[in-house]
Amino acid sequence: MTTSTVRETRTMLKRSLRHVLRSPDTIITTAVTPIAMLLLFVYVFGAAIDVGQDDYVNYLLPGILLITIASGIAYTAFRLFTDVSGGIFERFQSMPIARQAVLWGHVATSVLANLVSLTLVVLVALAMGFRSGAGVLAWLAVLGILVLFTLALTWLAVIPGLKAKSVDGVSGFSYPLIFLPFVSSAFVPTAGMPGPVRWFAENQPVTVIVDTIRNLLAQQPVGSDGWLAVAWCLGLLLVAYVAAMATYRRTTA
Repeated sequence: MTTSTVRETRTMLKRSLRHVLRSPDTIITTAVTPIAMLLLFVYVFGAAIDVGQDDYVNYLLPGILLITIASGIAYTAFRLFTDVSGGIFERFQSMPIARQAVLWGHVATSVLANLVSLTLVVLVALAMGFRSGAGVLAWLAVLGILVLFTLALTWLAVIPGLKAKSVDGVSGFSYPLIFLPFVSSAFVPTAGMPGPVRWFAENQPVTVIVDTIRNLLAQQPVGSDGWLAVAWCLGLLLVAYVAAMATYRRTTA
């Protein structure tokens, strides 16, 4: 990015953040569903799920964090859809503003808003008994993976935000992303799943990302899962970014 693009992106970020601050309930709402799932699975189903010697809340939290991100990016798509349908993008096109600055403003807002939601979920988990002896480097690694995952899903959310024809259309795309962790190691070990389901669960990105975060927080060896988790996040980010920019060029052509 050039200096002017960075400056314009910062301006777009401030604009988008003002919208979020005027309706902070969106961040709270984003965290409500994951927190409700955390409470439900720990206090209702937790005693019936065998995850070894570790407390179930420790096992469950990494998957809930990914669900929190998937819930949050739905609002990014909605904010973008509102700008497009309201004619704001057409106004920006008539101004000397870098095309990328508008999208990056929404993307940066998504990352910051999701970090707030993730913090709320972790605080609730701590109140429920979550504990980790992980050091600073392990927590920074967890944060890095979560930010990469947020960026990947956010750029994916840009596409329906630009192309959707209705509010239902723009919000509906996030549902598969929210439910994908259910067919992974996020809630239960994959070893007890039926053959085809187990194969899918063990070879989709959520499982390796969840396992990496879980091992980092539990001070366990990460092994090749760490590199694979980063590769999945970077690969999804690259594909989503290229597709989003192509969609943006077609939309504003």
